[in-house]
Amino acid sequence: MRATEISRTRLCSASLIALALLLPGSTQAQSAGNGLTNLIDSIFSPNAATPPQAAAGQDGAAPPWSGEDGASGHPLMTAAAIRQAASDFPNCVAAMWPDAARRNITQQNFERFTAGLQPDLRIMDLLDSQPEFTKAIWDYLDILVSDTRLAKGREILAKYKPQFDSTEKAYGVDRYIIAAIWGIESNYSTQMGDRSVVQSTATLACIGRRQAYFKDEFLSALEILNRGDLRPEQMRGSWAGAFGPTQFMPTAFKRYAVDGDGDGRRDVVDNPSDLIASTANNLKKDGWQTGASWGYEVVLPQGLNYMLADRAKAMPLSQWEQLGVKRPGGQPFPRPSDKAYLLAPAGAEGPGFLMLQNFRVIMKYNPAEAYALAIGHFADRLRGGQPFVQPWPRQERVLSRAERLELQQLLAQRGFYKGTPDGQFGGQTREALRSFQVSIGAPADGFATSEVLERLRGR
Repeated sequence: MRATEISRTRLCSASLIALALLLPGSTQAQSAGNGLTNLIDSIFSPNAATPPQAAAGQDGAAPPWSGEDGASGHPLMTAAAIRQAASDFPNCVAAMWPDAARRNITQQNFERFTAGLQPDLRIMDLLDSQPEFTKAIWDYLDILVSDTRLAKGREILAKYKPQFDSTEKAYGVDRYIIAAIWGIESNYSTQMGDRSVVQSTATLACIGRRQAYFKDEFLSALEILNRGDLRPEQMRGSWAGAFGPTQFMPTAFKRYAVDGDGDGRRDVVDNPSDLIASTANNLKKDGWQTGASWGYEVVLPQGLNYMLADRAKAMPLSQWEQLGVKRPGGQPFPRPSDKAYLLAPAGAEGPGFLMLQNFRVIMKYNPAEAYALAIGHFADRLRGGQPFVQPWPRQERVLSRAERLELQQLLAQRGFYKGTPDGQFGGQTREALRSFQVSIGAPADGFATSEVLERLRGR
């Protein structure tokens, strides 16, 4: 995600785990919602958060708004401000008509698509939550790259082979990556979310701390309906407005959706040709390199300087080899001149990965390294590749939010951390942790463990 504004968070809309998530300060976001992908993104992206999902209401209905102040402390997220904005909701929506007219939306359609619109205040709880516990990256990979999902992915690839063939020829984007995104974002169209995109984006355009951003999403949703690409009943998705099997936000739909079969509509919900082609167009416009991999699992040598594990420190694969970084089994790198950066998501005790340009492209789709790793690995498995060779440090316990907050506070007390402790780990926290690890003679891998926390406590 780019800078501090959510512009393209790509999160799936339905969950196999009872959690709802948000990304209040993350950058480069395409959508936001609740689901397995959110779960990953919220944990492995900077400044993200993961609240437990509230219990369902009576008769299994969605839970109502809690009526409480948001955790961010933003003045527009107080309970009083939310109630006041909600009472003015009809006027807020009506006031957006001049902007809609400038987008060539007819008044008849504006009135038709906004008639009887009411705010969904439950979204305020989802927008402004705080995390307590998280999961380890290996747990997410176990869930996302499962045998069941792989079997379904192979069925999808066979069923829509003509569409994948034509899309690969037209856009040069690997079919297995598209199939992996489809599988992880919506479990192959079975979990796309059921909230009205118009209602969700209108709510967020008029209430809460992200109004300017979501006003554009709301008006873009109306443009889609006005043009006739989709029907209102098709535009159902996550709490933040992501819809379809590969979870397009309305503004992303405008940028990337294409008519894959020439029928005059861009239907990324129910038309496989349009869905596959639009997802490929998204990746191509973000810089996809035809014929190249996303990256490689690598074995890291003893004594490696983990300060090199930095997205800004890309080097040719041949140079990494000179440093002793090898593929498992001694396999060669097919294109040794390609530049890659080193990712060690579980620190010195886990596997390493060299990430290429296409990995960065996947991260533009969803800026979480765990998500992009899952997509790349899932794609490799779909084409017949093997599981990762090296073990994960499954014995490690993931820190709770309170422990993460304490770790930041202790790093700050020792002069390593200059930010405001918030219990959410980003680049600044990892750099501070690395500096502390150097000071105690430990591998500077930036991996937060209970052992590191104990060392900071001085025990």
